[in-house]
Amino acid sequence: MATRPKTKEETLAWLRTLSGELSTTTLKRLEETLPWYGDMPPGRRSAVGLVAQAGITSFISWYDDPASTPWIAADVFGAAPRELLRSVSLQQTLQLIRVVVEVVEERIKDRGEGLHEAILLYSREIAFGAADVYARAAEARGLWDARLEALVVDSILSGEYDDELPSRIAALGWHGHGEVSVLVGTTPRMLDVDQLRRAARHMSADVLIGVQGNRLVLVIGRSQPSPGATAETDDESKPIEPVISFMEMAVQLEPHFGQGHLVLGHEVPNLVDASKSAKAALAGFAVAHSWRHAPRPVQADDLLPERALAGDPLARATLIHRIYRPLQAHSTELLTTLWCYLDNGRSLEATARELFVHPNTVRYRLKRVSEVIGWDATGAREALILQSALIIGSISDHDGLRRRR
Repeated sequence: MATRPKTKEETLAWLRTLSGELSTTTLKRLEETLPWYGDMPPGRRSAVGLVAQAGITSFISWYDDPASTPWIAADVFGAAPRELLRSVSLQQTLQLIRVVVEVVEERIKDRGEGLHEAILLYSREIAFGAADVYARAAEARGLWDARLEALVVDSILSGEYDDELPSRIAALGWHGHGEVSVLVGTTPRMLDVDQLRRAARHMSADVLIGVQGNRLVLVIGRSQPSPGATAETDDESKPIEPVISFMEMAVQLEPHFGQGHLVLGHEVPNLVDASKSAKAALAGFAVAHSWRHAPRPVQADDLLPERALAGDPLARATLIHRIYRPLQAHSTELLTTLWCYLDNGRSLEATARELFVHPNTVRYRLKRVSEVIGWDATGAREALILQSALIIGSISDHDGLRRRR
């Protein structure tokens, strides 16, 4: 049986002679007991081995001077590249510490209670130190993600994209696929971002969140096919869940916004086109107060007249290309009937008299108008939208004719 060292200096000298042996035994034990270690690429496995070796060296330094406790974590984890924290979880790090401690304990078990207590105390300190390192890394990553998310949302709102935008979105873990819509409202006094994200996940959606002063902007993306997709199944035992519309999502997300108007931009095919929905939502949010009984939430396209009057070029183009031009191209008869109907205060009889037709003919033509453009002229709000489209479309035709002359 070996003679126990009687002094601390002798113990330290003995430990230093064993450091190489302990490191070799530890690496062998890691391969035998931790499957995730053996599955790692050689570069990362080498980095983990460096951490284990640094832990043994740091223990010897700590045993020499226990006052060095605050620097333990920095000494050990400083031996590995920074990306190791992203590839090795805290649970795996604690497993690594356990293996190192077990190897050292087995080797020093006959060297006195003082050394045994020291390794137990050190293992406790290094475990707390590891937890602190991971907590700080998570906090830093959270702050970085928040800044990156704000940058992405700003790029979407401004429409100024660069080649790095897709990689930034991927770095945020964006799970949205396909259609996107932008929701704009007021920022609540206490914004719970995590709860907002959970609410979106429950609707099979993902969100990018941007806070701009008193304005809260959500970029909402689907993680399932659009509502227009049929509920067919590849597996008869698993029917496809019906997908809710963006307006239904906005209704469920409404409690997470502050008081005031809430405006939903139109649906666009993908995240690259999200700036179009964002511009519509922002323009609608700016003028929503001018509609006395605007619902909450409200579609940005329901505010087309107010947006056009405020000088929004997108609203003017939408009124022309989604209402005026389709009617003009489909039938001048329908366009004329709509003009007369709106000019006569939405009176079927007055319109019929002006056009010398039966009121039922007017009723039929208005139904055809609704089928062609999707808006119903018999409703007060939609009649305002249609009349705005006719006025702006007529102005556009006149300007075009004058330019051609």
